[in-house]
Amino acid sequence: MKILVIIPAYNEEGNLGALLEKMKQYGTDIVVVNDCSTDATLKVCEQHTVTYIDLPNNLGIGGAVQTGYQFAAKHNYDIAIQIDGDGQHNPEYISDLIKPIIDQKADMVIGSRYIAKEGFQSSFLRRVGIRHFSSLIRILLNKTITDPTSGFRACNKSVIHFFAKKYPADYPEPETIVTLLRNKLKVVEVPVIMNSRENGTSSINKLKSMYYMIKVSLAILIDFLRENNKEIA
Repeated sequence: MKILVIIPAYNEEGNLGALLEKMKQYGTDIVVVNDCSTDATLKVCEQHTVTYIDLPNNLGIGGAVQTGYQFAAKHNYDIAIQIDGDGQHNPEYISDLIKPIIDQKADMVIGSRYIAKEGFQSSFLRRVGIRHFSSLIRILLNKTITDPTSGFRACNKSVIHFFAKKYPADYPEPETIVTLLRNKLKVVEVPVIMNSRENGTSSINKLKSMYYMIKVSLAILIDFLRENNKEIA
């Protein structure tokens, strides 16, 4: 099976190099989507001779990730894996992420830090948001997702092609879970251990966190209330 790792990166010069070094032992294809970084992220890509897409404008996390899925769809990959460029996701869990897809037991697999509850558990404010979205998904769709904001995930070919065409612009993780579940696709979680960010700062501050919770909650409700037509082949 053709497997691609998508790494969205915005101002991750301090973290991306170490991640790319780790990735060498896993033998997967990689594409880094440089979201118009203002630091030396592009130079790090060039130094590691990795395939990269250098966006001319900053699209945000949703646009950067969708660009990666468009690349995966265009080049006919069977599985796409998202790994954040900040170094919080451990590539050693790649085999765990893709196994349910290879076994045809899942369409998307999410790496959750809240199953084993080991390693970095995120900030207090983000944990509040995670619990909120987990409860919302459980109420609307009767499905427990312990880590709905996790960007560490793997998708099969049908989901790749769907995300290449349609992907939320801002804070997309919980919304995409609802879309897939609403379309009767199987979403499962596997336990992972995540790291804390070593360099740089997250783009999500307290004000953005509040906006995030309100906006994504409304988007989830709107998506849930849509007529349940099959959107994903």
